[in-house]
Amino acid sequence: MLENLPKNYDPKDFEDRLYSFWNDNGYFTPEINKDKRPFTIMMPPPNVTGSLHMGHALNNTIQDILIRWKRMEGFEALWLPGTDHASISTEVKVVEKLKSEGRSKEELGREAFIEEAWEWTHLYGGTIKNQLKKLGVSCDWSRDRFTLDEMLSNAVEEVFIRLYEKDLIYRGDRIINWCPSCHTAISDAEVDHEDSHGHIWHIKYPIKDSNEGIVIATTRPETMLGDLAVAVHPDDERYSHLVGQTVILPLVGREIPIIADSYVEMDFGTGALKITPSHDPNDFEVGERHKLGQFIVIDEDGYINENGGEFRGLERFEARKIVAEKLKEEGFLVEVKEHDNAVGHCERCKTIIEPLISKQWFVKMEPLAKPSLEAYYKGELNFVPERFGKIYVHWLENIKDWCISRQLWWGHRLPVYYCDECHEIIVSKEPIHHCTKCNSDNIRQETDTLDTWFSSALWPFSTLGWPEKTEDLEYFFPTDVLVTGYDIIFFWVIRMIFSSIEQLGEVPFKDVFLTGLVRDSQGRKMSKSLGNGIDPLEIIEQYGADALRFTLVTGNTPGNDMRFYTERVEANRNFANKLWNATRFVLMNLDEEIKEPSIEGINLEDEDKWILGRLNKLKKEVKSNLDKYELGLAAQKVYEFIWEDYCDWYIEMVKSRLYGDNKGLKESAQNVLVVVLKDTLKLLHPFMPFITEEIWQHLPGINKALILEDWPMEDSSMDFNEAEKSIEFIKSAIKGIRNARAEMNIVPSKKASLIFVTDNEDIKTTVEKGTKKFMTLASAESISFKNDKTSLGDDNISVVLEKCEVFIPLKELIDFDKEIERLEKEKDKYLDEINRVDNKLSNEGFISKAPAKLVDEEKAKKEKYTDMLNNVLERLESLKKA
Repeated sequence: MLENLPKNYDPKDFEDRLYSFWNDNGYFTPEINKDKRPFTIMMPPPNVTGSLHMGHALNNTIQDILIRWKRMEGFEALWLPGTDHASISTEVKVVEKLKSEGRSKEELGREAFIEEAWEWTHLYGGTIKNQLKKLGVSCDWSRDRFTLDEMLSNAVEEVFIRLYEKDLIYRGDRIINWCPSCHTAISDAEVDHEDSHGHIWHIKYPIKDSNEGIVIATTRPETMLGDLAVAVHPDDERYSHLVGQTVILPLVGREIPIIADSYVEMDFGTGALKITPSHDPNDFEVGERHKLGQFIVIDEDGYINENGGEFRGLERFEARKIVAEKLKEEGFLVEVKEHDNAVGHCERCKTIIEPLISKQWFVKMEPLAKPSLEAYYKGELNFVPERFGKIYVHWLENIKDWCISRQLWWGHRLPVYYCDECHEIIVSKEPIHHCTKCNSDNIRQETDTLDTWFSSALWPFSTLGWPEKTEDLEYFFPTDVLVTGYDIIFFWVIRMIFSSIEQLGEVPFKDVFLTGLVRDSQGRKMSKSLGNGIDPLEIIEQYGADALRFTLVTGNTPGNDMRFYTERVEANRNFANKLWNATRFVLMNLDEEIKEPSIEGINLEDEDKWILGRLNKLKKEVKSNLDKYELGLAAQKVYEFIWEDYCDWYIEMVKSRLYGDNKGLKESAQNVLVVVLKDTLKLLHPFMPFITEEIWQHLPGINKALILEDWPMEDSSMDFNEAEKSIEFIKSAIKGIRNARAEMNIVPSKKASLIFVTDNEDIKTTVEKGTKKFMTLASAESISFKNDKTSLGDDNISVVLEKCEVFIPLKELIDFDKEIERLEKEKDKYLDEINRVDNKLSNEGFISKAPAKLVDEEKAKKEKYTDMLNNVLERLESLKKA
């Protein structure tokens, strides 16, 4: 006998077991099969020591849906997982650990510190992988990668050397984001911009040998110590006579020129800018154009250096305060205004970033950006949603050279060596012991490591074995789709694209599916400071992974943020529970001889044809939605089919056949129930893999796991338009009858006659064929037909349908006198409530003292009771007429 599902749906009973079953049997691992097409997704590598957050859960749910779907469609589907060494994040954590033990990074030295970092990585590195498994991700763990793996490190060095040899990597002085606390340059992606309430100081710079002055505005008066010019727009007539003259820098006395540059906005502020090339990225560009040179006044610890004169040794924010006071004392300060602006903070330690001129290693971006733009314009790259293509273009058209060196120890050390004798720079994969130019052994290796994004940029191909021509690389590259957050389009997506085009001559993926942020129920970004973060593992523990996955995908459209409501997770758990119970019902009502359920050669009733036709349309629509990355729409359609069409209608329609004596009708219903359930489970599987697999393995005629099953395809032979039209009419009639009875508070057990008024013969035939459905689902006692309603009195409930009207005689349902008596009591009750509220609202003492919320509540009550009274009065009037 077929084993039924347990009575209660409890995901804990099977989710871990099924994940092990899939993984242990190698179902996640594709083979290189030249007879099949590959489909490849590269998992955006989370930080190796990180923990799963709701953004990861969303991103990986979407990837898993796509990979499970393509696997079922017959592709060799590779979803390659991995983690990122996260240089700055990991180094900060290891430094904190050492500090707590009374040790320091510097005392340990580089080699011992790196050993500590590896130990930390091995200790905490598996956490996020285990958490992802709880979510149900079907990625190929046999190909798991780490950015510091030997294979990937080899690719990193190879790319560095190739770019260096093509003069696309150089060492130079540029403005970088400097964290005075972490003591390293950091990328734009590692800078958090936070709104800050500060001030803007207006300072008068006296013009040499003149009574005139020029007023500039700055939010950072301490940087004026490093000013090398004042700039105005070349078309600004207010200042044209001053261009070429010089000003005397207040407090310092240094003479600096007034220059003309189109970077200046004439209508912003005074239209004059102080230019500090060593401490502002835009000023640096102006300084380069005008050959102003450099003058550094803030050091790497955030203190004023020896160039700051009397302010030397002051911490930068203390210097700001004292410089402003001194400017006021000496009469240079014109005014101070309050000012709000976004201030950059280090993502890791929250220290305010200092833009500093620094000797760093850079990638020349213009030659790499051009092919990336061309690929987009040629249609080789598709953004979902399309609007992000404009952002991609804008970023590439305004690209600046990329600072790739970091003053950290954990990461990929630059393969660069310096000769301290002849100052030769040597770039090599192999260790250098003697200078290739002068043969000196006075050689030292660069201490900096590469920006984490440098290795991440190679992820789509370094993970497949490049620069070696591996079978994996040949078969699985280029990949098909990248799924990632829109917030890193600039920092990661674009870098992967230009790296791939440069090294392999093609884009690394065809489609870029961009997700939004997962916000809390109030629309706020989840953060530690707000304490509003929601742990995906806690949700999985309480509701199961399927409910979480379904919530994330149905509440989501590409590129848009979504709000997370626990109530929706609960509702989706209820959906899973409904599917579970529906399956239990089907299995309980199957005869033992139904071993291989099929609809081949059986007589189908209209309701069978209807559900098969609805399923066929669903297959077509879900495929279309998935092809367009409309995952939320696809999931919603499967949900509605299961809940409404299958559970609420089809099962209810065939119950009389299952319980009846007609063997043929019973068997056909049983077969259709299972055939439809099987295909529905296939459609739902990518979204809710655990419950669908568990149910699947309890069904008759199963010979392999659901994860390996073929995706259900549309079949034109399953279109039954006439039957569908007939059942849809019966459904709308039953809904109308139920609603009308509910409005009259008539219990379902009270049977009544149905009179169909229509002259349409097709409708009459449909109703006659559906008589049993009206008896069981619309509480009908009998059915009759009339061509018109002239002979019907007023004492009927009426339901209006297309080309038809249904009448239900009230006398069969209601004791008129008792109903009138009941309604009169209801009327009095509502009148009393309205009177009570009116008295309260007319009481000036209540209105003046009560909180506005309480007053609004009373007004809402009056509106509610008034509506209810009107309904009662309408019903009374209709009953008294009858």
